[in-house]
Amino acid sequence: MPQQTERIPPEGMRINKYIAHCGVTSRRKADTLVEEGEVRLNGERVSEHGVKVQSGDRVEVSGRRISLDPLSHFLLNKDKDTISTTDDPKGRDTVLDLLRGVSQDEKEGLFPVGRLDRNTTGALLVTNDGDLAHRLMHPRYEIEKVYFVRARSTVKPHQLDALRRGVELDDDPAAADHAAYAGGTKSEIVLVLHEGRNRQVRRMMETLGHDVVHLERTGYAGLTTEGLRRGEWRRLDEHEVSALRTLVSL
Repeated sequence: MPQQTERIPPEGMRINKYIAHCGVTSRRKADTLVEEGEVRLNGERVSEHGVKVQSGDRVEVSGRRISLDPLSHFLLNKDKDTISTTDDPKGRDTVLDLLRGVSQDEKEGLFPVGRLDRNTTGALLVTNDGDLAHRLMHPRYEIEKVYFVRARSTVKPHQLDALRRGVELDDDPAAADHAAYAGGTKSEIVLVLHEGRNRQVRRMMETLGHDVVHLERTGYAGLTTEGLRRGEWRRLDEHEVSALRTLVSL
């Protein structure tokens, strides 16, 4: 089953969960929107967190109507120079442009789960499943990310040790859960991280004096780009979506 449809159960769905599942924001931030008076249910301002949405109800957030569309989950093998956003003011290709063959209607509301910088390739989730996405991006869940790194020069064994022990970055120390040679030249290594700070892998390598000439995320949350050529995508099946939900306690 390539696509999961989120239905409102007979007993209703809490307003914060509904807003999150519509891809607007996380449940916690949805509670804040309620407190700020930004949420309306059937034209009435919502003032309590426990309010439930029933099938057929009209929900508005900040004056915009939202609806619970079928949930879509895509795994992309992002190529170089594609921007990890849904819109780019400079007119560059975005991750939505990679979803060739997906209707414009289905693309509405999709967004990438986290980011890969412009020059980094590899595994990237794109979805309209707000609740799942926000949890996958939350540091509490320590989602596994696997990277293939090619440096301009040889990475010494003691430098692999340093990556495992942790290196000092300008924001906080950072360590790899696993660091090893990829099996070819000693300028190619595999790193496994459970956090995702901005340009983290590149910055970790820079502290050791290495310039990264190629960076690819080969795995994310147990999903891999195996079978996907650069720039290709596939839908997640129901078992993969279920595994992701279990991973973040949904």
